[in-house]
Amino acid sequence: MTTAQLIQVAVFLAAAAIAAPFGRTLRIGSVLGYLLAGVLIGPYVLGPLYALDNVDKVLHFAEFGVVLLLFVIGLELRPIRLWSMRSAIFGLGAAQLVATAFVLAAIGAGLGLALNQALFIGLALSLSSTAFALQVLEEKGELTTRHGRLAFSVLLFQDLAAIPLIALVPLFALGAAEPSMDLGSAGIAIMTILGVIVAGRFLLSRLYRVVASTGVREAMTATALLTVVGVAVIMQEVGLSAALGSFIAGALLADSEYRHQIEADIAPFEGLLLAVFFIAIGMSIDLGVLVARPGALVAIVAGLVTIKAAILYGLGRWWGIGDAPSRRLGIVLSQGGEFAFVLFSVGVFEGVIGRDMASLLTLAVTVSMAATPLLLLVDDLVSRALKPDAPDYEMPPEGDRHVIIAGFGRFGQIVARVLRARHIPFTALDTSIAQVDFVKRFGAKIYYGDAGRLDILRAAGTHKAQAFVLAIDNVDASLRVAEVVRQHFPDLPIYARARDRIHVHKLMDLGVTIIERETFLAALELTSQLLRGLGLKPAEAKRLIETFKRHDEGRLYEAYKYYTDTEKMRANALTAAVELEELFAKDVEDFREEGPPPSAPTRDDRESSD
Repeated sequence: MTTAQLIQVAVFLAAAAIAAPFGRTLRIGSVLGYLLAGVLIGPYVLGPLYALDNVDKVLHFAEFGVVLLLFVIGLELRPIRLWSMRSAIFGLGAAQLVATAFVLAAIGAGLGLALNQALFIGLALSLSSTAFALQVLEEKGELTTRHGRLAFSVLLFQDLAAIPLIALVPLFALGAAEPSMDLGSAGIAIMTILGVIVAGRFLLSRLYRVVASTGVREAMTATALLTVVGVAVIMQEVGLSAALGSFIAGALLADSEYRHQIEADIAPFEGLLLAVFFIAIGMSIDLGVLVARPGALVAIVAGLVTIKAAILYGLGRWWGIGDAPSRRLGIVLSQGGEFAFVLFSVGVFEGVIGRDMASLLTLAVTVSMAATPLLLLVDDLVSRALKPDAPDYEMPPEGDRHVIIAGFGRFGQIVARVLRARHIPFTALDTSIAQVDFVKRFGAKIYYGDAGRLDILRAAGTHKAQAFVLAIDNVDASLRVAEVVRQHFPDLPIYARARDRIHVHKLMDLGVTIIERETFLAALELTSQLLRGLGLKPAEAKRLIETFKRHDEGRLYEAYKYYTDTEKMRANALTAAVELEELFAKDVEDFREEGPPPSAPTRDDRESSD
């Protein structure tokens, strides 16, 4: 390798190492960071300084990153996951793709493009950026919201649709001298796909089992890469896309017990080669197009973002989500996607579109990505300006012989559901206006208000309540509410949720005695099931769990006497494990005397047999 080639490799690695953190820091996403890095080191800026000679060679090499990406997408598409999300994926996702592609294709045809070009460009631009959109949703904490889940479903359908689109690009090349695949070749291709599916179903898992039994991790990595490359070569030999082959290979391993190991082994190669691919895309962007046709670029970006956002907004409202969530759904998916880069690259190679048009469209997709965070920021500002201030509190009707529930999260909701099933009246208070509005849709009695305020407690009829359930997650807020209730309603029993042992002790300081740690009983129940699953008799498992519970609660209340003394707490923790082991050993011995022997031999059994 020559010095010039080493310099080129160093420049690529430096760009890949710097671009992603830079993009994340600016909150523009790693994909956009790679594209900007590619523009910077491309032939129009710094390229001549390090003798870059052929961007196309780099681009063709880096396309293997797309092949690996599709393999990983296939690994993620377990049938059970697809089935559980089928309505949103194949309903909303398909509607978005068809509607957007149709509108964009119609506009393209109206502007004078050939029908095959207009349809190809419409389909390519209808795809959004999975990596970019999901990163934006995660950064804003919206991935688990309803519009976030719907966005994920649409992106998943787009990923699925991108596979056949890439494979079928040659069909759009109507002006080619001869068709790329005749009827006989199509039959061979179909038989090859079926053969790969059948062989992969019966052979791949067995192959990975044999390789995994050797314990050589490098062999697993090599086998994963061999799977991708091997299937890609087979597909290309029959005239199909390597990307389609890699996707099929990944899907065949989606239910394999080695799926996570394979994904972990492939991830570094996929990430690095995808980075190189996006950098190469950035390098291939002709900045002369920006100078020559700025008006066309602005028009394409504005039209693309507006049309996609409007269609997604309408589909969101049709799907039953509100105005604001539909607007967020439309904005977060309004940009073009990374698969558009792939399609434009393949489209140029197959002669569907020219290089100048591909450069203009690639630049438009890049700018649309950059516009997404700005549009979301504007939407945040508009939402805050239009949103009315939350009321100080809601005045709940004064109850009688009811239960007050302070905090209506997961814990408080379970309490409320049980009370409601038994027709026991309750009044719930929560300080999250969004939570209150959401829960009210289902007919629950919940009111916006701070349970730490005496006027709200009196308005809720706390002086006539039978019990007070303290289900607030925040420790400081929980203690503040407990103090107010204990001070002003001393005879009202408080049933408190505690996060940990220290929270328990602080509640005890306030005179609260009925306390349950939020994960304690659930952990004990799970452990009981675990013990039975490991072969212990139900009676023995129950006895062990009861022993632990009794011992732990005893230590908890004993430690309360000196929980503020750090040294005593440390000494107490050191003796707790020894004491618990002695209790377990004694319990096993008692069980042996009282009932049937344990299903598995204990240490005492082995020692006595020796």
